[in-house]
Amino acid sequence: MLVIGLESSAHTFGVGIVDGGKVIANEKEMYKIGKTGMIPAKVAEFHSENAAHVIKRAMQKAGVEPSEIEGIGYTMGPGLGPCLQVAQLSAKMLAKKLNVKIAPVNHCVAHAEITRHYGKLKDPIMLYVSGGNSQVLAIESKPFHHYSVIGETFDIGVGNMLDSFARNLELEPAWGSSIEKNAKGGRYIPLPYTVKGMDFSFTGLLTRSTELIGKERTADLCFSIQETAFAALCEATERALLLRNKEEIGVCGGVAQNESLRNMLQAIAKEHGYRFGFAPNEFNADNGGMIAYVAEKMLLGGMGRPVSECEIRQRYRTDGARLAIR
Repeated sequence: MLVIGLESSAHTFGVGIVDGGKVIANEKEMYKIGKTGMIPAKVAEFHSENAAHVIKRAMQKAGVEPSEIEGIGYTMGPGLGPCLQVAQLSAKMLAKKLNVKIAPVNHCVAHAEITRHYGKLKDPIMLYVSGGNSQVLAIESKPFHHYSVIGETFDIGVGNMLDSFARNLELEPAWGSSIEKNAKGGRYIPLPYTVKGMDFSFTGLLTRSTELIGKERTADLCFSIQETAFAALCEATERALLLRNKEEIGVCGGVAQNESLRNMLQAIAKEHGYRFGFAPNEFNADNGGMIAYVAEKMLLGGMGRPVSECEIRQRYRTDGARLAIR
């Protein structure tokens, strides 16, 4: 089934095209945040200006005509309201024009499912780490087939925390990737560490790290905030792995691009003799390919919706989304 997927939950307008579970195009345009972060209305304006040509570029890359598209998916949530509306409205317009079915996709589930696909994972403990979310997930069949949240942040997502610290340091771009770059050669400084069972917290870590700006080397602060946060995430993930008797670990979301985090999780998997998997970085960053991939599964599983029922949901919980059983 030839399906196009549109993603616009935050800074990226992404368009992916999938055919039979294979991503054949994955194009995007990203809003440049500089040192200041995102203003949702400005990001939404950027998406609106770029939507048409990114869609066209994806179709050209896939070598398909609009008339060949058999289904459409879009990010229903979670995300920034003004940004989400761009993909929603674009998807509804395309669905009406092409007279095809439409599937509203949960952004978090899309990250997890594309990672399960590329990581060749069947039933993993999945660590989902992004700007807005940090969750430990496991697939369950009751009361419906879904990702259950068995651990999560008490306050902010680890990506948001790292991005905020990058802004406090006035790094450009103000991303977690800048923290990773500046962490090289750093030494460890003790910082607040909060894990309760399989839940964790990052505001204390961010506050204390910010207080030390100008008092400690930037490399040491970047190394220490990253290592402390990742150690907490890995502790919770390993605990979930053993309590749930799973034999696979996956990591997904924007922060899954971080090599240090992947190495720490790989070490846990190796110690227990379990499988570890992750997706190529283009699918860890926000992208349309993952939306198209999940939308195809939903549409083939009879989970499409009429255009009139295609809303956005800014706080769409991971565990509130039904998985297609395919």
